[in-house]
Amino acid sequence: MTDAAALDRVRAAFLDELARATSDADLRILRDRYLGRKSGAVTALLKAVATAPGADRPLLGRLANELKRDIERRLAERLAALGTAAIRRDDIDATLPGREPALGRRHPLTLLRDRVEDIFLRMGYEVVEGPELEDDYHNFEALNMPADHPARDMQDTLYLADPLETPTHTATLLRTHTSGMQIRYMQAHQPPVRIISPGRVYRRDNLDLTHTPMFTQVEGLVVGEGITLADLKGTLATCARELFGPDTGVRFRPSFFPYTEPSAELDITCVRCQGRGCAVCKRTGWLEVLGSGMVHPAVFEAVGYDTERFTGFAFGMGIERVAMLCHGVEDIRQFYENDLRFLEQFPA
Repeated sequence: MTDAAALDRVRAAFLDELARATSDADLRILRDRYLGRKSGAVTALLKAVATAPGADRPLLGRLANELKRDIERRLAERLAALGTAAIRRDDIDATLPGREPALGRRHPLTLLRDRVEDIFLRMGYEVVEGPELEDDYHNFEALNMPADHPARDMQDTLYLADPLETPTHTATLLRTHTSGMQIRYMQAHQPPVRIISPGRVYRRDNLDLTHTPMFTQVEGLVVGEGITLADLKGTLATCARELFGPDTGVRFRPSFFPYTEPSAELDITCVRCQGRGCAVCKRTGWLEVLGSGMVHPAVFEAVGYDTERFTGFAFGMGIERVAMLCHGVEDIRQFYENDLRFLEQFPA
C-alpha cells in the first residue's frame, strides 16, 4: 500500500545511495533501481496509487510524481558534477596537443585532374569550363559532324528530347565531350588561343571494367599563326612524361577524328612491362592514352577564323583512363563505388 510514509522512505533510501555514487555506472544502477519501468521503486509506488483509498489518490499521485521528478533532477545534477570532476582530474595532461579530427580527402580523379591542369597552366594554358547540358550545334555540327555524319555513331549520345522531333542544331543533349567548349571559346575570342577544358561527359555506354556512362575528360586547344604538328608532338610528349615519368617512351599513331586532320593517337610505353610486352598492352609494349590532331579547317570556318592565316591543334584524354594507368587500377568502377579501403590508398 502507498502512503506518505512509504514515499519518504523511498526518498531517504535514494538520497543515501546517491551520496555514495561515484561513477556513471553507479548512477545508471540507481536510475534503474528507482525509475526502471518494470521494477523501479518509484514506478511501483505510482502503480500502487491506484489501490489507495479514493480520497487519498490525488494527493498520493501528486507526491509520487514530485518524487519521480526530484530523483530525475538529482541524477542529472550528479551526472553533470561527475563529468566536471572527470575533466579536472590530475591524470589529464592539459599541455598535450589536441587530437586532429579525421578529415576526408580529395578523390583520386580530382587529384589527377588537378595534376593535369597544373601541367598545362605551367605551359601557359587557360582552364575553361562549359555547360554539361549542350546543344547539337556546339557538340556536333560546329565540330565538322553534320546530322548525317557517320562519326556520330561513335558518340552514343544521350539526348534529352527526341532529335527527330527537334531541329537538329537545337536538340538538347548531355555532352559527349568537352570539345563544345572549344567552339564557344573561339566564338568569343580571337587567336591566339591556348586552353584546356576539363569536365564530366556522358555516353550511352554499359558499366564494365573499362567503360562507364559518365567519365571525366580534358580537352585542349591551341590556335595561332604558324602552329604545326611539331608543336602538338612536343606538347603531348611533355605532358606524357610529366604524368608517367621522364623515361616514358611516346609514339604517335595515325587515326581519324572528324574535327582534326591529320589525326593521331598518342601511345606510351606500357606502364606494367616498360615496353617488353605483357597482357596489359596485349604484347605490343604500347598503351593508347589520348587522341589528337591538327584542327580541321571546317571547324575554323564554323567560328569565323581565317583558315589561311591560322592553324591549330587539339587533343583530348580521359582522366579515368590515365588514372588507371598511373595507379595500376584494372577496374574503372572502383573510382565510383566509394569504397574507403580503395580511396584511402591515394595521397591526400
